[in-house]
Amino acid sequence: MGEFELIRKYFAAAPCAQGGEGIALGIGDDCALLALPAGEQLAVSTDTLVAGVHFADPCDPFLLGQRSLAVAVSDLAAMGANPLAFTLALTTPTVSADWLQRYAQGLNAMAQRCGIGLVGGDTTRGPLSLTVTVFGRVPSGLALTRGGAQPGDLLCVGGDLGNAAGALPLVLNQRTAPPAIAEPLLAHYWSPQPQLALGLALRGKATSAMDISDGLLADCGHIAKASALRLVIEQQRLPLSLELLAFLGEEESRSAALSGGDDYVLLFTLPPTELAPLLDSGWPVKVVGRVEQGQGVALVDSVGLDITPVMRGYQHFRETH
Repeated sequence: MGEFELIRKYFAAAPCAQGGEGIALGIGDDCALLALPAGEQLAVSTDTLVAGVHFADPCDPFLLGQRSLAVAVSDLAAMGANPLAFTLALTTPTVSADWLQRYAQGLNAMAQRCGIGLVGGDTTRGPLSLTVTVFGRVPSGLALTRGGAQPGDLLCVGGDLGNAAGALPLVLNQRTAPPAIAEPLLAHYWSPQPQLALGLALRGKATSAMDISDGLLADCGHIAKASALRLVIEQQRLPLSLELLAFLGEEESRSAALSGGDDYVLLFTLPPTELAPLLDSGWPVKVVGRVEQGQGVALVDSVGLDITPVMRGYQHFRETH
């Protein structure tokens, strides 16, 4: 099967590739054409997933299709952007009809769930990797960014932390657990749900935001640096699911929440006056700390002692000794 036949059969024919609002021209030309309403800006982000680095190989291609798009769309949620379109660059060592069909089905399922259309990309031969570029739209001046946190703000997250990291031993077949525990954890890993609606709700309310991909401690560091302030995480306020606690215990669960990564829930700073209205509207806002004058990130225990660990989260190209 040639490259163009592959694209036509598995991707161009998918429901998510049939155009939609804001897509003036999709798959089939040298470029896609996107149409933005007056007064809106284009939000763009790219994520690459590499076999053996970001996911186990082999794995279920349907689940991989869901995950590869979800982690990219989560960046749009973090900016408070409405999803518009995405491209896929697929590098694969072989052409397997079964694998491609299952992957495309998973990709399409997540695309339709997120309301985003496939408008192009590329296919090449080589070690398995997936690069997804997403495009969204946001009213000018309302995008959520990492800079802008203010002293006195609350440090918040959009839900439980550590579930995806807790699932990793299950993904790698290193441990087992009863279905009631394993299935919710695995769902967080393979099918993260971009918090698009929460991102929209935070427009004009949150002072800074991003999504958690490398772990709470590491990602708080990005907001602290961009905002030139100090973020304090209160250990006793970490939101941990019952499944994670049952699987890992309290100490390992905290470690997964702080440094494990792959949560893809929103991390944001919020003036205290904005908390109650969001909670009253049913948004899953969890306060995990505060913003202060200073710099960097600190983890404190129940009496305020600094217990910040040296290892803060996943980093590519970290030197090891």
